[in-house]
Amino acid sequence: MPADTDLAAADGARTLQRAMDAHAAGRFDEAEQAYAQLLQRAPQQADALHLLGVLQAQRGRLERAAELIAAAIGAQPHEAMFHNNYGNICLERGQLDAAEASYLRAIELDPARLDALNNLGILLGRRGKLEDSEKVLAKVVELAPGYADARQNLANLYLRMGRVGDAVQQCIDGLILSPRDPMLRRVLGMAYTSLGLRDEAIAVWRAWLAVEPDNPLPRFHLLACTGERMPERAPDDYVTRVFDRFAHSFDAKLAQLGYRAPALVAEAVARHAGPPAGTLELLDAGCGTGLCGPLLAPWARRLEGVDLSQGMLQQARERGVYQALEVGELVAHLRAHAGAWDLVASADTLCYFGPLEAFAAAAHQALRPGGLLVFTVEAHADEAGQPDCRLQANARYSHRAGYVDAVLRGAGFTPLEATRSVLRSEAGVPVQGLLLAARA
Repeated sequence: MPADTDLAAADGARTLQRAMDAHAAGRFDEAEQAYAQLLQRAPQQADALHLLGVLQAQRGRLERAAELIAAAIGAQPHEAMFHNNYGNICLERGQLDAAEASYLRAIELDPARLDALNNLGILLGRRGKLEDSEKVLAKVVELAPGYADARQNLANLYLRMGRVGDAVQQCIDGLILSPRDPMLRRVLGMAYTSLGLRDEAIAVWRAWLAVEPDNPLPRFHLLACTGERMPERAPDDYVTRVFDRFAHSFDAKLAQLGYRAPALVAEAVARHAGPPAGTLELLDAGCGTGLCGPLLAPWARRLEGVDLSQGMLQQARERGVYQALEVGELVAHLRAHAGAWDLVASADTLCYFGPLEAFAAAAHQALRPGGLLVFTVEAHADEAGQPDCRLQANARYSHRAGYVDAVLRGAGFTPLEATRSVLRSEAGVPVQGLLLAARA
């Protein structure tokens, strides 16, 4: 009997290792099958429960991920890592109280658990407890000066608090220890931009390009900062790189910025589409993680979404309100679906487009007669001498209200609304935008 037990244990260890190897290599189907195979034989195997839960979270299946990691905690309640990752799942699901309790329990079990401290700091910031967040993140940086993620989070917190100089210093200190960290470079460049230190920001982007000449992030930021040449829109590889990286934390970051674009779009739909009756064919153009989806779903018989970022679409799929989600560039997607929709909505996506003529023409073509277009843009002053569109130093485009109106009319739309609104805050400063609605 002992020999049989030893053989079973050895076989279980091999199966777990095979699953972990496949998981680490990104072979998720193979890993999931191996974890499940092990759990059939040992349903309380805590590591398999936990890792399968992590895998499910990576696939956007947050409810199942929470069930599995909760079971791992039940089997092995004193493992701090399990509590930390359960907190991450709760945070992604918007369960802030449960997330905070999980992070605190992880820290109680292992006071030096840096990832749990870092996550707690992020959560406190999301809850508006900025001073408490600063204390926790500063403690992480003190314990581990080379922990670049914590420095980036502290720098972003300082930007949010309007303490741009402190944000710059965190990035500089962090880059001494992690000289090639991409997020510290990006935050430093943006911080210099916020301070109006154009030459310093340009130096950051050029230094980054010198070591990563094919990286679209510093390349596009340099164009935005120098103003040497304005592309018609942000390159696809730039958008994909930015949003795939941020997909799992995107909603939390936007919550910290007082993000209002999805709610504004839904309010305009209510004004111009009438009471929700679940009868419309609707496209969420540039849907991201699907923040608009639950707000628009009451009007939709069929709700579809399109976005360049596969990572963002995985998060949108978890919301369970879209009948179809496709990876694609939105203008090309609109052109390929003539007369397909009664309503096209786009929240905070056209800030990555300069000239809007192609978008407006494609949207008019994609809408049925009388269809509704609702979208937001960032806006600059509508005064004589102002450009129709401008690539700002933050690598987003802003537009002049009169230009957008002319573009819509030129494409065959009847403008219904152009309301100036605050879309979010950035470095403590409100970002001004326009909420627009037009009838095809």
